[in-house]
Amino acid sequence: MLRRNCLLLFLCFLFEQSSCAPFQSRPGQEWPHSQTGPSAAGRNGGSKGFQRVKRGWVWNQFFVLEEYMGSDPQYVGKLHTDLDKGQSAVKYTLSGEGAGTIFTIDQITGDIHALRSLDREEKPYYTLRAQAVNIETNRPLESESEFVIKVQDINDNEPKFLEGPYTASVPEMSPVGTYVMKVTATDADDPTYGNSARVVYSILHGQPYFSVDPKTGVIRTALPNMDREVKELYQVLIQAKDMGGQLGGLAGTTTINITLSDVNDNPPRFSKSIFHLRVPESSAVGSAVGRIKAHDLDTGKNAEVEYNIVPGDGGAMFDIATNEHNQEGIIMLKKPLDYETKKAYTFKVEASNAHLDPRFHNFGPFKDTATVKINVLDVDEPPVFSKPSYAMDVYEDTPQGTIIGAVTAQDLDAGNSPVRYSIDWKSDLDSFFDIDPVRGTISTNELLDRESIAQHNISVVATKVNNPVLTSRVAVTVHVLDINEFPPELAMPYETFVCESAKVGQVIQVISARDQDLPQAGQRFSFKSPQEGVKTKNFTVRDFGNNTAGVVTLRGGFRRRSQEIYHLPVLIEDGGLQTLSSTSTLTIRVCGCDTDGSLLTCSAEAIFLHVGLSTGALIAILVCIVILLVIVVLYVGVRRQKKKETLMTSKEDIRDNVIHYDDEGGGEEDTHAFDMGTLRNPKVIKENLFRRDVKPELGLCPRRPIASQNSADISNFINQRLQEHDGDTSAPPYDSLATYAYEGEGSVAESLSSIESVKGETEEDYDYLNEWGPRFKTLAGIFGERSENSVKIC
Repeated sequence: MLRRNCLLLFLCFLFEQSSCAPFQSRPGQEWPHSQTGPSAAGRNGGSKGFQRVKRGWVWNQFFVLEEYMGSDPQYVGKLHTDLDKGQSAVKYTLSGEGAGTIFTIDQITGDIHALRSLDREEKPYYTLRAQAVNIETNRPLESESEFVIKVQDINDNEPKFLEGPYTASVPEMSPVGTYVMKVTATDADDPTYGNSARVVYSILHGQPYFSVDPKTGVIRTALPNMDREVKELYQVLIQAKDMGGQLGGLAGTTTINITLSDVNDNPPRFSKSIFHLRVPESSAVGSAVGRIKAHDLDTGKNAEVEYNIVPGDGGAMFDIATNEHNQEGIIMLKKPLDYETKKAYTFKVEASNAHLDPRFHNFGPFKDTATVKINVLDVDEPPVFSKPSYAMDVYEDTPQGTIIGAVTAQDLDAGNSPVRYSIDWKSDLDSFFDIDPVRGTISTNELLDRESIAQHNISVVATKVNNPVLTSRVAVTVHVLDINEFPPELAMPYETFVCESAKVGQVIQVISARDQDLPQAGQRFSFKSPQEGVKTKNFTVRDFGNNTAGVVTLRGGFRRRSQEIYHLPVLIEDGGLQTLSSTSTLTIRVCGCDTDGSLLTCSAEAIFLHVGLSTGALIAILVCIVILLVIVVLYVGVRRQKKKETLMTSKEDIRDNVIHYDDEGGGEEDTHAFDMGTLRNPKVIKENLFRRDVKPELGLCPRRPIASQNSADISNFINQRLQEHDGDTSAPPYDSLATYAYEGEGSVAESLSSIESVKGETEEDYDYLNEWGPRFKTLAGIFGERSENSVKIC
């Protein structure tokens, strides 16, 4: 580089008679700058005006290598101006990016050095400004000029995979060239300078299964029919190398984990061809008998298996379903088993895939078949009755101990244990029946009555002798048959009447009968009149043949005046094997009727009924009458109450008026109920007012009390008032309330009655107030200390 700079200086000297500033740049590149200055004006003999002068600065741009590792500062270039005559009169200055810290300049020679190693990837270029000044006056000789120092790239960065390691998936059995994924490596070097950033991809590990495109980084399958069931995971190592893959280039690697995804290329297979199962004969229908499994090497939905029982011998007794969690075939019981009937079953089960892939049909059928043999285990079972239920008939009133039927049960197990019978007492609480424990015959234990209980439902229990725990039950229905023991009677009490205008042969009443018996052939009644031999007849009975009969008149001209009531006997017979009959009497009243035969009146009751007043209407009328009477009584009572007036209605008279309040008094401090100032100031006491309820007498008028000027002597004032009221002969015969509003010290204030005020005080113990609880604590404290002097209030 020094040699090139010297050559440039020599060339400048040949073409010009002035200095030339060398620069570190590509050969043949210069960037002239026209300058004007004092030196140019001097060379033109001091002529006035602007004139073209020689260039003052000549450079393009400087270059500095990155990652410089030398011990001395790296030489960048030299700055020189034609005004510098080599007399050390010019000083060069440097400013801008990195001036003084990264780059330094010799102020005399203009040489620029880099103080430290630079990294192009950190900052690719620096912009600086240079200026030549007079070393003595420090005045600029040239205007400031800007230049660039570019950091020249070297291959110091390897390619990097920013997103690695990678994960990819490709279906198994894929053809060669199937796209897997694309990887990209980045190089931080300058892509415009050399081959430092030209990356080439290659595969280091993963062959011959996969390949990578050297330019694009696309990874594809390189081997056909890769089977996931053989190997599922592949780890591929990809290398990215710069310098176009040439020797000396830097390289980076990444790992790609490629998984073969499953496809349905394997059929299910049973682990064995015959499965042996055992099931007790007592297993419930729907319970699981056993489990079988066909294994499928695929995963997910490709491994889902469907099981089916091949139609044939034994398959109708069982069913099979797939367990979704582990793909097992669960064999379930479809019908009840009986060891004594059949001890073993054999059938075939077919397993197939639920989701087939048509690409692999040529691999063969995707199903497998296995044989299942199920042995039925003998279980000690309860006895079995010959019928699911029994029905028996017995006539009522059958003698006690009569056998009405039998039940049969037997042990079907190989042991053939004897069976014992009994009747469940809960089903026959009244013990109407009994059963032979060995033979199972059922007999009556009481007389049966069909009219009370027509059907009995009992439960018979059969128990094995060798295992009493095993029992079975059967329902037995006993029908009580009817015998003809009750004669027939009229269905209801008839109220029969005949109109006075009735004609001969007129049916005036239709009657029917009832019977408590219930013949098997149904009810059959016949009616007739026992008076058929008598000559004088008024009525007769005509049998209609349908269990009903009619009362028919034999004459006309019935009159109530001559005879109001007729009695007609009716003979009723039933149709039982042993015919029973009864005679009932019909009461026939003679009544008045209108022209169409409607009833008008038979008696006072009939007239009242003809009006149309029912029992409910009569009750309503009576209730209304009672309510009116109550209203009248209340009204009269209120009127009488208003007439009672008291002797005195003035609100100002407070006699016999008791003021009650629940608040606890405050003793002498309670002054809200009355005015204490009036009692304490005798001057404001008014004269005694005359009583308004009696006629005043002049000789008995109370004297005006002498007012004491001493307001403190309240006790004497109250005693004086007390004596005046005690000696007042005009007092009424009932108690009056006189308030003095002064109790005195220690007053117990026992009785306030003027009648007892003249009597002496009685001693009373108030200690029991302390036992009444905390609520009476204050009251107990008030009456705890009794005063020696008590004030009596009339």
